[in-house]
Amino acid sequence: MNLQINSEIAFTYLVARKKQTLVASLGVMFGISMYIFMNSLISGTNEYFEKMTLSSTPHIRLYKDHETSNSAMLDQSIGDSTVNLIVNPRLIKSDDRLINPVGLVQFIRSVSSVTAASPQVTATVICSNGTVQSNGVVSGIDIIEQDKMFDITSTMIAGSVKDLYINPNGIIIGSVMAHNLNINLEDDVTVTASNGSVKVLHVVGIFQTTIKNVDQTKCYSNVSVVQQLLKKDRGYITDIYINIKDHNEANVVASSIAKVTGYNVETWQSANEQAIAARTIRDTIANSVVVTILLVAGFGIYNILNMMIYEKIKEIAILKATGFAGQHVISIFIIQALLIGMIGVVAGLGFGWLVSKTVSMIYIGKGNLEYLPVSFYAKHYVQGSAFGILTAFFAGYIPAVRASDVDPVQIIRG
Repeated sequence: MNLQINSEIAFTYLVARKKQTLVASLGVMFGISMYIFMNSLISGTNEYFEKMTLSSTPHIRLYKDHETSNSAMLDQSIGDSTVNLIVNPRLIKSDDRLINPVGLVQFIRSVSSVTAASPQVTATVICSNGTVQSNGVVSGIDIIEQDKMFDITSTMIAGSVKDLYINPNGIIIGSVMAHNLNINLEDDVTVTASNGSVKVLHVVGIFQTTIKNVDQTKCYSNVSVVQQLLKKDRGYITDIYINIKDHNEANVVASSIAKVTGYNVETWQSANEQAIAARTIRDTIANSVVVTILLVAGFGIYNILNMMIYEKIKEIAILKATGFAGQHVISIFIIQALLIGMIGVVAGLGFGWLVSKTVSMIYIGKGNLEYLPVSFYAKHYVQGSAFGILTAFFAGYIPAVRASDVDPVQIIRG
């Protein structure tokens, strides 16, 4: 028996029970469409939150960590004849500056995977305009490099990042702080550091990220300004922010940089473990829902084929009596299941895209999120198609094996 005859018989059975075929195909269709929709929505949501995270967090941060007291000096002095212990070790009083920051930045920028490297110094300050005050944090940065990393230009609502570059005593402040202090572009603001140092800086820009805490406390200035506020020399740098071509490779690149420089590194993944955990939870929930829907669709196909075998048991017996082997009967019902699966897959792909497109047009209008974040990736449609076909195949295999075991002699006699 050739495949063409088996296919014709399977198609005949399929057409003979149009309602059941439609119900089974709809089950597959909804399973595939929900798979595509859930993955598109979850992927879009994950990308949105990842983008928000990387808009303020560097891929890699290089810094010098605080050291605690250890027994190294005691071991050198007393020797190995005794066990030297330090009870309740304290932090060693040391400077947290990076040694030779200019050389470090040059080395980091020479790494092929690095796209930007920005030295940084941060100071906790009080910004004031007359008698009105607001707590804040001033980051002394290389504004050109920092703009490459975080696209500060896109958040500017007044002024330009280039104005900070050409103004040695300039400052860029957040929109909420500007509102609270009643400060506009080209005004002056008094900045007081925790050590009592005071500087009057010229407002050359105002930015708005729509994240209230950032817009209320964050300020940008030149490195030299913050060094003066902290009463440090021009070589005082505490952090180097690094961005690379592929942020998912941050752990690998950070490890190699740490080995060469000897300083501590922090990747964006380790700095945002809770956000990554939330992403894993969202993925797990979405996949669980989709798998459940596909299993329900599979049971629907199984039940329909099972009932069809029961109703057509005599016809199956006649087929076997006329020369059809068990493998031919299996082929007939598997082809039938795959046809149901393909009908459901084609309909599911179109319906899944339509649902995703419709949801992506839902307006949110909160913060910097205008519409629901939905992604459209070909892999979701390919994976959905594969899962639909596999579900249909396995749902049809068990009834097909049962049909192949029919004894034609007993059925015809009965």
